[in-house]
Amino acid sequence: MSGTQAKVDRLGGYLAGLEEADLRRACGYLTGAAFPAGDPRRLQVGWVAIADVLTEITGTTQEDLHGVYLAHGDLGATASALFQEHPPAPSLFPRPLTLEAVDGAFGAIAAAQGPASRRAKQSVLRSLLRDAAPLEAKFLVKTFGRDADAVRQAALLVADPGEVAVRARAGTLDGVTLTSGSPFRFMLAGSIATLDEAFAGDAAPLLVEDKYDGIRVQVHRNAGRLVIYSRTLDDVTRAYPELHVPLEGLARDYILDGEIVAWREDRPLPFGQLQRRLGRLTPGPLAQEVPVVLMAFDLLHLDGRDLLQDSLEARRAAMTGLAWDESVRLSRAAPARTPAEAEARFHEAREAGHEGIVLKFPQASYQPGRRGRLWLKWKPGLGTLDVVVVAAEYGHGKRARVLSDYTFAVRAGQGLVTIGKAYSGLTDDEIARLTAWFLAHTVEDLGRVRMVEPRIVLEVAFDKIMMSERHTSGFALRFPRIVRLRDDKPPEEINTLADAQDLYRRTSGASPRERRGKERPSGA
Repeated sequence: MSGTQAKVDRLGGYLAGLEEADLRRACGYLTGAAFPAGDPRRLQVGWVAIADVLTEITGTTQEDLHGVYLAHGDLGATASALFQEHPPAPSLFPRPLTLEAVDGAFGAIAAAQGPASRRAKQSVLRSLLRDAAPLEAKFLVKTFGRDADAVRQAALLVADPGEVAVRARAGTLDGVTLTSGSPFRFMLAGSIATLDEAFAGDAAPLLVEDKYDGIRVQVHRNAGRLVIYSRTLDDVTRAYPELHVPLEGLARDYILDGEIVAWREDRPLPFGQLQRRLGRLTPGPLAQEVPVVLMAFDLLHLDGRDLLQDSLEARRAAMTGLAWDESVRLSRAAPARTPAEAEARFHEAREAGHEGIVLKFPQASYQPGRRGRLWLKWKPGLGTLDVVVVAAEYGHGKRARVLSDYTFAVRAGQGLVTIGKAYSGLTDDEIARLTAWFLAHTVEDLGRVRMVEPRIVLEVAFDKIMMSERHTSGFALRFPRIVRLRDDKPPEEINTLADAQDLYRRTSGASPRERRGKERPSGA
């Protein structure tokens, strides 16, 4: 079907006819998620397990599958093609592949644990695929009539698209509020090139906080339940057991925003140390090797009352009454009335081991999911952007067999535009891990280059941004270098083309028209 509006109309008609339970399921599946945001369950079914099931039920070989995969560059499309050429024998008791059936199967796969879990997961997947048509197999292996702005606003407070869809159909979007135990989209900070920008107009005084080099989290505590959600809205509560007791003692009913930082002897440790703990269900011995603290810098709910619309000043005042601990601390913040005072705070932050400062407007409300000018981060030196990888290329020399050169993009409206290419900054282990991921998530195989699913987020540093026709953004980064993998950040939160345009405007002495085509990036 061609035409965005035609697709929207057809999808809207389909969703409108679903019962509430199926509406929740369908909206989640349309985002590519097996379970709602915040649900701790994971399918944990890898390439090898899926490939084994596909070859078994289609009567093909691994060589056959590999050949089809090379033609399509996508495991879902590979499954569809195999099903068309080699239809599986139907199951003994065939049944229609309903949303409820898929939901039940996904739940059974996630529940399978222990030494025999792989066999159990494959058994469920095998039954599921035997009842699937080729197109259904493709999407198994890989929201309305309400005001769009109201839906978008609700989606910032309620991360589960199924819940938003149900509320939209019921006409109750206006009543959407933060709910303890239900993750929401974080408020984000914009970037500035100079401190003078932050104090333009009548901005002073600003609240200046240390900028921590850790992972962003939100903590929900209510009715004896404690949940910690990461920036990707995953439940990471079990990963930080040393924080449970102090967080439970902080208050009985609250939602806070903060950062978990690797910490020893009253100083932060490098992010690389904390990275050793990321992705683990439980920390094991690393809890002693890499101790952490939680630095809280905002409070969104306290004792039954939402504080979203309160000023930052009022929210900070409410935070002073909580029972802070050595492991759960209130972030350090102080007012600054001039760029000079803010720069002095920056030097204090760097002396304390932090990467920079964040300047915040004291009268600002908390705006979930928004990156704007109410919070401004300043890390002088090289500029940085959060970008997403869209293409991976085989390297040279010792990296000739790994995908080590990455073309990356920023967001532009609902799409992506490329802005640079980098090949330095990651370790060999990280490159090996990414190579395996990119091979399994290739969209198009172009030989040395693979177009990949835009899901891997990088923080990239550079020393200049300039106009260039080399990339679809119209810009390129000079001397780009990968600072780190951003496993903690979803692709939806990368920087935008508007951010790049703003950065260029603020750091270039000439207009885009005057500079266009005159400079070419080095290493971009």
